[in-house]
Amino acid sequence: MTARVTHIGFADESHWNTGQFRSLGLVTTSLNSHANLEYALRSLLKESGVSEFKWKKLGGAKERSAAIKICNFAIEKASDSSLRVDVLIWDIQDSRHNVPARDDIANLQLMYYHLFRNVLRKRWPDDAVWRLHPDEHTALDWKTVRDCLENASEIVERECSLFTGDEFSIRLHHREFGIDTIQPVQSDQHPLLQLADLFAGLAVFSREKFDEYQQWLETESPQAPLFAQSEDSISPSRASRERFEVLKIFDERCKQHKLGVSLRNQRGLWTPDPKNPINFWLYDPQHPEDRAPQKAKRAV
Repeated sequence: MTARVTHIGFADESHWNTGQFRSLGLVTTSLNSHANLEYALRSLLKESGVSEFKWKKLGGAKERSAAIKICNFAIEKASDSSLRVDVLIWDIQDSRHNVPARDDIANLQLMYYHLFRNVLRKRWPDDAVWRLHPDEHTALDWKTVRDCLENASEIVERECSLFTGDEFSIRLHHREFGIDTIQPVQSDQHPLLQLADLFAGLAVFSREKFDEYQQWLETESPQAPLFAQSEDSISPSRASRERFEVLKIFDERCKQHKLGVSLRNQRGLWTPDPKNPINFWLYDPQHPEDRAPQKAKRAV
């Protein structure tokens, strides 16, 4: 008999095939909390006049207001253990990803596997049974991702030297968690998926625009002189200014709630202790042979 689903997760990616930094956001919660969380988020979005939040559309006051409400909501619910937010970020200029003919689709699929495996195994109770809902991405083979998760111990034995050293060897078994289904869904029907989109986008933005953000903070400071900008200063776009406001408030709220999220130390959002309920995780190459998948050469 199939085990009853106990937990649910929503995942979305940002800039998976463009720019230096790429990310995946995953929001997880218990099935018992799911309906109330989605209802509350829908109400917040309605208050802001936004039917569906998408980070890429954040360019004005209405979307900025919605983003701030969503951030505050996530911080509140993470602080009382109602949900988790985990964001995996990777840098295509690091030693793992800076390879010829990198296969970004295969790499995205592998990154989904890493994120799902880490969060399901380490951050929630053993024996949880999961229903996972990534945003629709027709190029990905979700059956392969599910099969890899269900046979995680076998995968780890083969991959531990490449990705994890000895940390996961032997300990990871598919019995530690169950996968009921991995079913892509449309984000307009699921506010928690929109929350994942926001945090994935915010993570990439915080790294791509870190220097501009610091300049903007200085000019916004009450102590800033009237002509504080140097000749090298960049005048941010309206969309960037709106997003800077979101990043600033999110950073302040995380500090107020002692969530352990850092912004300056790694020149972008980063959580030193991954056990914290809002976790920004920068992927580091695990071994000299850790390399992103490459596209197969065509036969001549």
